[in-house]
Amino acid sequence: MEEIVTFSFEWWTQPLGTWMAWTRSTIALFVLVGLAIATMGLLEVLTPGGAPRRGVFGLDTTRGDRLFMSILGTAFICLAWLFFVGSPLWWALLIGCAWSTFVFRFV
Repeated sequence: MEEIVTFSFEWWTQPLGTWMAWTRSTIALFVLVGLAIATMGLLEVLTPGGAPRRGVFGLDTTRGDRLFMSILGTAFICLAWLFFVGSPLWWALLIGCAWSTFVFRFV
């Protein structure tokens, strides 16, 4: 049996148990989303209010709203990419990062 190289594609996608489809990449996703929510919570404690603003869509949004919109939009971008193109999702991730940047700057 061939040994799996650390941080290779096989290492990231190797199943880590028998329940659900837990892989290192799914764990990394949940950790990053948790860190983003924790960071927003810390920012809210340090500077309460988050300065709601009206963006290009005509919505009054706060930091938390923009985080939610960027995470949800990135999820839909990845699902659409899987439907129309398939894997890997690296280009979808770049598009999702561009979407998140757009949301936090202009929405």
